[in-house]
Amino acid sequence: MPTPNEQWADDLVHLCGLAAKLEGEGQYNIAKLLRAAANAMTRRAAYRLDLPPDTARMDIEIERAVAALSTWEVSAEMAAALTRGAAAMAEGRLPLIHETPHPYVCRTCGQVVLGEPAARCPTCGARPATFRRFLPVYWLDALDPFAALERLRQTPAEVATLLEGLSEDVMNRQPEDGGWSIRNIVSHLRDAQGVLSFRLKVLLEHENPSIESQAVFEWASREQDRPPTTQEIFDSYRASRQETIAKLESIPLEDWWRSGRHEEFGTVTVRQQASYFASHEITHFPQIERLRRQGGVVD
Repeated sequence: MPTPNEQWADDLVHLCGLAAKLEGEGQYNIAKLLRAAANAMTRRAAYRLDLPPDTARMDIEIERAVAALSTWEVSAEMAAALTRGAAAMAEGRLPLIHETPHPYVCRTCGQVVLGEPAARCPTCGARPATFRRFLPVYWLDALDPFAALERLRQTPAEVATLLEGLSEDVMNRQPEDGGWSIRNIVSHLRDAQGVLSFRLKVLLEHENPSIESQAVFEWASREQDRPPTTQEIFDSYRASRQETIAKLESIPLEDWWRSGRHEEFGTVTVRQQASYFASHEITHFPQIERLRRQGGVVD
C-alpha cells in the first residue's frame, strides 16, 4: 500500500497525465480543470510547508532542490542555474538574467531548456514555439493595457479606504511577527510607484534601454527623506500615480509594447511593467487589513 506522500504524488502525476491526454483529444475544457486541480494540490501543499523564515538559510533548501532535480534527471542546466542563483543570494544580491535565464518547458514531455529554445525538443520532437515559458512572476503578463490602467487607477482609492480611521500610532505599530507596519507598506507602495514612473519614462524616451534591477522591498523600512506622517507618504504616492496614469493615457497603444532590457528579468515592455506594478500592489492589501484588525479597527 502506498504511503500518503506516495499516493499524493501518484494522484498528481495522474492528473497531469490525464490532462495531457485529453488535451491531445481536443477536450480542452476538461484538461484545464485537471491542470487547475494539479496546480491547486501543489500550492496547497506548498502553503503548509514549514520552511525557514530567514533567507540566509534558504541556500540549504536550494541545495536540497538541486539534489532532487538530479535524482529525477530534470535538467542539469536548471540545477546549475539554481546554484548560481543561490550564490548570488549569498552575496546579498539578486541573480541577474544571464545567471538565471527564463526556463522553457516542453508541454509534451517536460524537457527543460534555459533561454528561448531554437530547436525541436530532443526528447519528443516538439516544435520550439510549443514550449511554455516561465517568467519570474505572473504579474508581468497578468493584465492587458486597459486592465492594467484601470487597476493602477483604482488602487490608490482602495488604499485610502483601508487607511480611513487609523491613527498614526496604529499605522506605525510593528506586527508581532516582526513584519512591516502599515507605514512600511504605504512607503513601499510609494517607492514602487516611483520605480514604475522612472521606468516608463526610460522606456518611452529611449530605444531598447537598459533597466537596472531595484531591491524595492529593502527600502520599505528606511526612514531617510520620508515625510513625517503616513498620510503624507500616501498623498505623495497618489499624486505620482495620477501623473503616471495621465502619461499612459496619452501614448498610442503600440507604445505599450516598447521594450527594454531588464538586468534581472530580461526583455520587458511598457505593458509588462504596468501589469507588474498594478498586480503587485494588491498583494499587500491583506497585510493592511490584518494590521487594521490588530489595531482594533472593526470594519
